Amino acid sequence: MERIPVTKEGYEALKKELENLKRVERPENIKAIEEARAHGDLSENAEFAAAKDRQGFIEGRISELQYKLANADIIVPDNLSKDKAVFGSKVLLENIDTGEDVEYQLVGPDESDIEKGRISVSSPLGQAIVGKKPGDELTFQVPGGKRVYELVEIL
Repeated sequence: MERIPVTKEGYEALKKELENLKRVERPENIKAIEEARAHGDLSENAEFAAAKDRQGFIEGRISELQYKLANADIIVPDNLSKDKAVFGSKVLLENIDTGEDVEYQLVGPDESDIEKGRISVSSPLGQAIVGKKPGDELTFQVPGGKRVYELVEIL
């Protein structure tokens, strides 16, 4: 069975999304399907087609979330080693070119939010950080060119 690493916050966000889909989105969409059906001929009923498409999306997302939650491996950052950067690690980086310090937490794709300092381990920067130790230099490619950082500290 595949284990899916996720932070506690990420796990809670997935649970919240699942509950919203089950308790709000699904019932609202069922009502929309019933209302569209009441308009008669379903073969040329755009509202019905849109509601059925939405139903497919909702059911697919519910299945995806249930799978992720059932296979979640909750990572607690406080329990992680500070020797090298791994999923869940919080790191302090210094941009070698500008001297600017930035702080990030390595998370999964579902949790990433650059504005909150949460970057995916599958992003170019995330891939460059994973496995590095304090003092290591990391280089990665972005659309604007190459970036070089030093991993100052694992927080």
